[in-house]
Amino acid sequence: MLLVKKCAFLLVLLALPFSLRAWGVQGHRVVGKIAENHLSDNARKQVALLLGTQRLPLATTWADEARYSPEYSFTAPWHFINTPSGMSFEQYNTAINAMTEPNAYQALQQNLKDLKDLTKTREQRQVALKFVIHIIGDVHQPMHVSRAEDKGGNAITVKYQGKDTNLHSLWDSGLIEYEGMTYSELAALLDHASSAQVKQWQKDAVPTWLFESYTISQQLYAETALNPDFDYKYVPAHLPSVEDRLVQAGIRLAGVLNAAF
Repeated sequence: MLLVKKCAFLLVLLALPFSLRAWGVQGHRVVGKIAENHLSDNARKQVALLLGTQRLPLATTWADEARYSPEYSFTAPWHFINTPSGMSFEQYNTAINAMTEPNAYQALQQNLKDLKDLTKTREQRQVALKFVIHIIGDVHQPMHVSRAEDKGGNAITVKYQGKDTNLHSLWDSGLIEYEGMTYSELAALLDHASSAQVKQWQKDAVPTWLFESYTISQQLYAETALNPDFDYKYVPAHLPSVEDRLVQAGIRLAGVLNAAF
């Protein structure tokens, strides 16, 4: 696993709202920057044509901002996917493919289709691109691939170093806020996957990405049930998982865009 060598952290943000962005601005931009590093020449050119003056890392949070507007309020369910606990991969794959309600898996497939559709307008393809780059980040955050009954961990109160927060918020931003590090610096620190890892991660199908997050979220639920009072050891113990998910999301996003273009 990739290990962060810098260990000075900002204090975990407390009492964060239910609607807080997955990974936060920092995490999404780390994913976007890593993806940008791995784009093919043609994909880089096509992304630039669609985004105009906005770079890929900065476009990663547009979908979170847009969902609060009347025009895109219907996209709120596109940021997560929930299933019951205790599923095998086969059961999970069957369940997500049978879903009829809007969710991140369906939204990713539809927006990727729209992105590749040259009959769509530039604006339509630009919007589709922005959703693709955001949703891929979202589904690599374990608490966005979890359970409906507790709203992805938002309804689970935990303590971090004696102060109240919730499980979802801790994983959205609390674990990746580092003192004195920009998203570019963090991306540079983490973006050292081997060629074999890049090849495998980009080969994996989307249900595999989702099941990875689902498996992690099940582990987080289990350990929280045993003791929801987290001490200073919690962050360093879980940083390897956070780092892996950020890097995998960036590498896979690049693979999706390289293939799309």
